[in-house]
Amino acid sequence: MQNTNGRAEYKHVSREISIVRLEVVSMGMRRIRIADLPPEVPEKTLRMALVPSGDIVSIHEETWPTAYLYTNGIKFITMKLNKQFPSHMNIAENGILASYEDQPVTY
Repeated sequence: MQNTNGRAEYKHVSREISIVRLEVVSMGMRRIRIADLPPEVPEKTLRMALVPSGDIVSIHEETWPTAYLYTNGIKFITMKLNKQFPSHMNIAENGILASYEDQPVTY
């Protein structure tokens, strides 16, 4: 980035050359929904499990109506991601599900 001053040439298939701007991209601020985490799991344990993915801004508990599959153990976490957040992971020996807007779909 420093060597190019944030600009580069892009050669199209038609051989046309365009000047493009280069920027550093991060995952940015995301609001992540975590489901199926028992309420007795301490917040400190949750924070330690999430640290590798980015900086945690806030953690809030959420209760949903019983019409939904997951009615307890729902947390909303606001964090600045520095890498993709997994959709499944184990926290304190509990399998959790995580989702956020623009989450990549992987198989």
